[in-house]
Amino acid sequence: MVASERHSVDVRAVSRAFGAKLALDDVTLQVERGHVQALLGRNGAGKTTLLRILAGLLTPSSGSVHVAGIDAARSPLAVRRAIGLVPSGDRSFYLRISGFENLVFFARLQGLRRRAAGERALDVLAKVGLEDAARMPVGTYSHGMQKRLGVARALLTAPAVLLVDEATHDLDPEGAIAVRALVRGAANAGAAVVWATQRVEEIKDFADGVTVLDRGHTRFGGSVVGLLAEVEQRHYVLELRNGRAADRDLELRLQGHLEGVGSILRRPAGAPDSFVLALSNDAVLGDALSLLLDAGVTVVSCRQELSEVEAAFMAVVSEHP
Repeated sequence: MVASERHSVDVRAVSRAFGAKLALDDVTLQVERGHVQALLGRNGAGKTTLLRILAGLLTPSSGSVHVAGIDAARSPLAVRRAIGLVPSGDRSFYLRISGFENLVFFARLQGLRRRAAGERALDVLAKVGLEDAARMPVGTYSHGMQKRLGVARALLTAPAVLLVDEATHDLDPEGAIAVRALVRGAANAGAAVVWATQRVEEIKDFADGVTVLDRGHTRFGGSVVGLLAEVEQRHYVLELRNGRAADRDLELRLQGHLEGVGSILRRPAGAPDSFVLALSNDAVLGDALSLLLDAGVTVVSCRQELSEVEAAFMAVVSEHP
């Protein structure tokens, strides 16, 4: 069995140039049925370019792309019939007509007969929790409702592959949770999902795998647990209460007590009692805190400066300045 038959999404050594600018360089990515693959990267990383190639809207400069077993370069129209796409923007609906009428229109474009299109539109509206707003003009929908309508449109044909571009970046937490749940449901029903995002924190309990893109290059590809293993969190934010009324040399004194276990600096933008503790490679947090207590300060609070996933993301992209 060839790789493209094992994977619903099979990208091999893909590069894409726009004139002299190389937007993607030798990117490889595979996604199986029922899996959510996070495509993680900052603005300009190449995420949207890769999604457009997967959607059959762009051809790669080199490399191969198969989506649902279809060669995307040779049969882009067939690829578009096999996918569902949730774009990053909201300007792809007709705002003066209802959500139901929008979905019927798009279902008809996909080849469904009118009756089947209407039935399918009502079905997916119910799945995304918009059945009560089905007959309302889309222009009256909230931002979160429009995002859910975008997911509904992508699910109209029960696609084999679902491509999602920055679906939650400007949603409130409740709306983001709702959209992720809908996409997770599509994956559980058998779709292969590529989820492009800048929101590092949302992938930990959501994605099955992650590909980190940075300036068109793949910096990491594997499981979320594997990404977390790339770095051990060694930075902590401490709130300290000093037992001495005046101690202008507190920072220097605390550093002396740490005795090579780590370093401590006052946070430039933080409160006067806020410090950042950086542990040495083999140091243990408890030992460092005990040494600070010996220096006569009280540790009021201690928290990781960065989330685990954010720290790992920063580690893999900062290896390539």
